[in-house]
Formats: sequence, structure tokens, C-alpha cells
Amino acid sequence: MIAAVPDQTAATDAERLARAYLLHVAEPPSPALLAFVGERGPVEAAQRVRAADCPGPVLRETAARRESTVAERDLERAEKSGARLVTPEDHEWPAWPLLSLAVATGRGVQNVAAPLGLWVRGSANLAEAADRAVAIVGARMATDYGVHNALEFAHALAARHIPVFSGAAMGIDAAAHRGALSGDGVTVALLGCAVDVAYPAGHADLLKRIIDNGGAVASEYAPGTPPARHRFLVRNRLIAGLTDGTVVVEAGARSGARNTATTAGALGKVVMALPGSLHSGNSAGCHALIRDCKATLVTTVDEVLETVGRFGTAEPGPGTHARPTDKLGQEALRVYEALVSRAGRGPEEIAENAGVPVARVRALLPELEIDGFAVRGDTGWRRIVRTAAR
Repeated sequence: MIAAVPDQTAATDAERLARAYLLHVAEPPSPALLAFVGERGPVEAAQRVRAADCPGPVLRETAARRESTVAERDLERAEKSGARLVTPEDHEWPAWPLLSLAVATGRGVQNVAAPLGLWVRGSANLAEAADRAVAIVGARMATDYGVHNALEFAHALAARHIPVFSGAAMGIDAAAHRGALSGDGVTVALLGCAVDVAYPAGHADLLKRIIDNGGAVASEYAPGTPPARHRFLVRNRLIAGLTDGTVVVEAGARSGARNTATTAGALGKVVMALPGSLHSGNSAGCHALIRDCKATLVTTVDEVLETVGRFGTAEPGPGTHARPTDKLGQEALRVYEALVSRAGRGPEEIAENAGVPVARVRALLPELEIDGFAVRGDTGWRRIVRTAAR
């Protein structure tokens, strides 16, 4: 059995082996194969794919590698490199954040299907890290201005116990990871190659620092898979999907960072951008996102947290004021944020918006009312907006 975060594995050996085969047999994203696995389960789906006993769209996605027999080798190679395969059957699987990919796919958004599994190196629990995280992305050929801001924003987020996700690329991505590490926080790198392949080569030490300091390096690609341009674009949907909001520090008019931001918007996630010089081509993408109302302009970490909106449990940094919602539990905070102040909502609507079971919503609403966060009226439950303590 491959290495795993303690008490997080739940998949059987057969399911894990099947997932390893399926991850290798199709180049992600593979929506038809993903749907087939959802219908049949990973073990039967793997057997049917190998036998070519599956629908046409699945056959097309798996035709090139259907006869692959390297799944066991992939698991063994992963174990040797200190990696593990995290699957949807495991407790560590970040099901809630990745639900946005499934919803967007159902709405007809292309190329955002959820992953079949994720190869992970590092001790960070992926589900916990992704539960309340921010992505920081930007230009590879970053300016001093961009690198400085990426470092500062990531450091401040990490100091408030907000995990920072990025893509381990040159420039802004690397600065974001370094900033989070300097803030003694958790940072996760999503790769466009295997987790046992250091790319870019100059970031081998950075990736090792991430792994050695409580973070994680993750990828859909099987051990040994080399980097490729299309894989980085595919990877971007995971950066967007696994986080609550994406901050674009610098981006050209056409850039991978802007692609990540566009994907985040399509997934219904919060998109933010830093302004830059009018004369800097590296800020042209940020300005375009802001101008087209596809991103909120932010200039401080407080503005990032305010824009994302669901980080009330983060510890205030120096010079900040505690929020009334800081003491709410995770589910209570989701229910509170599903309320609006101008109109009443019923428990079923609140449950759908919050992603919390209706029975639990019904239990939490009276508690929120007692604590002064909600009020019940003729048209349903409304939010009570409380000011921060000073």
C-alpha cells in the first residue's frame, strides 16, 4: 500500500489500482470517462475500458492507452518518491471544492471536468487545505512589483492560516509559494507534470521545501509524466477549483494566469486582480479583468478576505479587527453566508446555497437567531448584518 496521510485512506486496493489505471489511460480532462466511472464505479469501469466494452465517447478518450498495464508500476513508483494516490473514495478527497467543476460541466462549460484522482506528495491533508484556500497566480516574467506583492500577500494569508495554492511556475507562482512558506503557512503546488518530476528544474528545492514544511505538491498525471504546454492549461482548472478565490497579481493580455482567472469565474469562484502601472504590459491582463467586471480590484489582504467572504474564522492579523462571525463553526458560517438581509429564504433554498443538509440547516438557524446573526420572518430567514468589534 502506498504512503498516505494517517486515517484518511478509505479506498480498497482494487479501487486504488483501478483509479491509477484510469488516470493513466486518458489525458485529462476526460468528462466521458469520469461520467462512466460515476455510473459503474472505478473497478468495473476499468475492466470495461480495458475490454473496450464502453460507450463511444469513452472509447475515444481512452483509445490511445487502453491496453496500458503500468498501473501497479505507477503506484510503486509513487511510493518510492513519497507520493500517494488520493481518490474520491478517500476521506482526504476535496469533494466540496471540486463540486464546482462537476456543476460547471453540467452547465456545459468545456474542459473543466473533475479529476479522477490526484497524486500527492507532502503531509498536507488535501481536503483540509482546500477547504478555505486562496490561489495566487501571475506572470512568469514577473516584475519586481509583482514579485514583491505576491510575497507579501501570500505571507499575510499564511499568517492568518489561509492556505495558498499556485502552480510552482517561475515568477509570481514561485513568489507566492515562498511567501506562504515564510509565513509558516500551508502552500500547495498544482503541477502540469508528475509529482516526481521537478519542473522547472530550478524549482526542485522550492518543491522540496513545500513538501518538507507541511505543504503538498499535487497532479493528475501519473509518475514520470513529463511537462507539456497543454497540461499546464488543464492544470489551471484545479488551481481555480480547489480554492475559494483567485488573486491575479500580474498577467499579460494573453497569459496562463488570465486563463486561470477566467476558469475560476466560470466555476463561480471569486476572482480578484491587483492594479499595476498603466505602462506595464504585465498588468494589462489584470486591468482587462477589472475593466470587464470579471475581477474585483484588491490592494490589501484585508480586501482579499472581504471579497472572498467566507473566511470569518481566520485569526485577525496585526491592526485588524475581529469579525462577529469569527466564532461561527464551518457549517454555521456557510448557512449564515447563504442568507441575505433584504429577503427571506426557506431552509431548502439555504441548504442548496450553503451545501449543508436541510436537517442540519434547520438545527443551525435557531442557533444563529439566538446569537443575533439571523431572524425569522413571514417570508423566511434573513441575515442580520453585525459590525466588527473594535
